[in-house]
Amino acid sequence: MGYNVDYFAAVKAFLQVVEAGSFVKAAQALNLPRNTVTKHIQSLESHLRVKLLNRTTRRISLTNDGSAYYERMVRVVDHWLEAESDLATAQARPHGRLRVDMGSTMATMLVLPALPDFQKRYPGLQLDIGVSDRPVDLLSDRVDCVIRGGTLNDPSLIARRLGSLKFVTCATPEYLAKHGTPLHPTDLESDHQMVRYFFAGTNRRLPVEFSRGEERIAVDASYFVSVNDSNALLAAALAGMGVLQTLLFMAEPHFKSGALTPLLEEWSMEPNPIYIVYSPNRHLSARVRVFVEWLVELFEAKGLR
Repeated sequence: MGYNVDYFAAVKAFLQVVEAGSFVKAAQALNLPRNTVTKHIQSLESHLRVKLLNRTTRRISLTNDGSAYYERMVRVVDHWLEAESDLATAQARPHGRLRVDMGSTMATMLVLPALPDFQKRYPGLQLDIGVSDRPVDLLSDRVDCVIRGGTLNDPSLIARRLGSLKFVTCATPEYLAKHGTPLHPTDLESDHQMVRYFFAGTNRRLPVEFSRGEERIAVDASYFVSVNDSNALLAAALAGMGVLQTLLFMAEPHFKSGALTPLLEEWSMEPNPIYIVYSPNRHLSARVRVFVEWLVELFEAKGLR
């Protein structure tokens, strides 16, 4: 590559073209003329002596060499930007892209509604939020951090506890008028049906468990519908499809409106601990650090610590 070509700019242009899917969209994202982006790609291919992109009038696709180069360079550029962000002057104002994964309930009911505050504090950051309940591999999925509940089994990862979420049992007044009100957890096995949750990829259903003092009960409740998303679980219960175990902060608005009625209130369920998890190589990232601290504040403000 010639001495007058900005190699870093050329690589960034290549990554943007791949992610945007077109030269025009990449040029708009980079605030550059389209011809400049084209020249960057041509210079990069000339320097590497390989063809990176297949170009047609309708679409752009990666060659085999281009795909391998993209996978390597996207990490290089990410580390480059991270190093810049971690310099002393950037500690207070980090910039760059932060890739986060979290469950749909956490995203839609807690994190996303509060994001304007985070943006106001850190306008230089750009968040890519994956919303799913599936397990995520931090390295292979190129994710900076994940928010997850329950027991953590990978000792190689760094986890910080954000708080814990309480569960409640409930149903719609219409369902209870038709089926009666359960007075004991075992009533759910004979006279009722529940809306059940199953884990994506395994089809294993979440256990239905209760405790009262020293007494512990696991209920094998029948169901008409089970789902693998917490928001869908709530929607099915609101449609009158059965008794529901769900997070208190999800059910509370529906308790206030009268759409749901709390049940078996003398019985409790184990709270679900919530963690933010990241790889050791992200430990010093300013982007991850400020996001973690903001989440801790958010959980405290919501009374979820």
